[in-house]
Amino acid sequence: MLRVHFTADDIARVRVAAAPDPLWEIVNSFQALIREENALAFGDWRRIVRPRLGPADGLLAALLPPRGYFPDFLTPDLGGSLGLENAVDTVLGTPRADLRGDLARLVASPARPRPLPAEARALAEGTLEALQQLGAALHGYHRRALAAFWPHIRAQVDADRAVRARAVLGGGTDGLLASLRPVLRWQPPVLEADYPVDHELRLGGRGLLLQPSFFCSRRPVTLAVPLPDRTPVLVYPIQHTLGWALIPGATGRGSGQSLGPGAGLGALLGRTRAAILQDVVTGRTTGELAERIGISGAAVSQHTAVLRQAGLLLSVRRSKHVLHTITPAGLALLDGAPHTPFGA
Repeated sequence: MLRVHFTADDIARVRVAAAPDPLWEIVNSFQALIREENALAFGDWRRIVRPRLGPADGLLAALLPPRGYFPDFLTPDLGGSLGLENAVDTVLGTPRADLRGDLARLVASPARPRPLPAEARALAEGTLEALQQLGAALHGYHRRALAAFWPHIRAQVDADRAVRARAVLGGGTDGLLASLRPVLRWQPPVLEADYPVDHELRLGGRGLLLQPSFFCSRRPVTLAVPLPDRTPVLVYPIQHTLGWALIPGATGRGSGQSLGPGAGLGALLGRTRAAILQDVVTGRTTGELAERIGISGAAVSQHTAVLRQAGLLLSVRRSKHVLHTITPAGLALLDGAPHTPFGA
């Protein structure tokens, strides 16, 4: 069981990360890749990515067992800068004492019965060659397994953030934490979750960063040994669009349409679908779209289905409502078109 203990100061310092963290996605996706869990969400992606892996990914395989502890230094605090280049540089700047400590925990983990290979053991010394090899492994795996799907990963995380934003507007921090059910259970002042080990996380006024993760599966993840002077991070799984690895737009290609400076979005999509796409930038439910555009809920569902199949928006069900949000491909389409309000 995981228990996160809040004080009054912590309640005021809860925030949701602005984007997917490339290092958490690398770690979570690599473990998802070598497990067989959650085939509905990740089965197609595994079939696409597994043939791309090879000896260059051996170092990550040594550091990331399918279950149990992995080195905390692989997911450092990025200070709000979530670009891959900065993220890998931060990992490579880990102090040698932290490298040694984390690798010693990995060796002692019951989930890793075999000794570490030489290239992983060399990281404990922090040699330039060993760190360069780790940097190349992180960049190479991201390029082979994640880069092509990153637009969809970002869109799905953005959709989850829209859900959390609505929860905050409706109920403040209490509403936000309660919205994380069923994965996380908010029983003030403690946030609980099923966890493979008993872990008590006392925030002590530092607040909490909630990090939505596309490849986090079934239960949340946090660092084994949080740094005392940093805001603790709790990584939680988000919803997925089934078949996401095969749909248009998952790899950033979008609908394949290109708008010139004089083209009209309505001429390309139809005025109603254009109006819907423009209105879901900040997230709208089916009922809100029906009211704002002046059509039935059934008609909204038909139009959003077409836009979703084209990779231009995502739909996430929350309780009785479906929330629609735009994708990067949809935003690119809007950026290339003059804004024409519905009814003009």
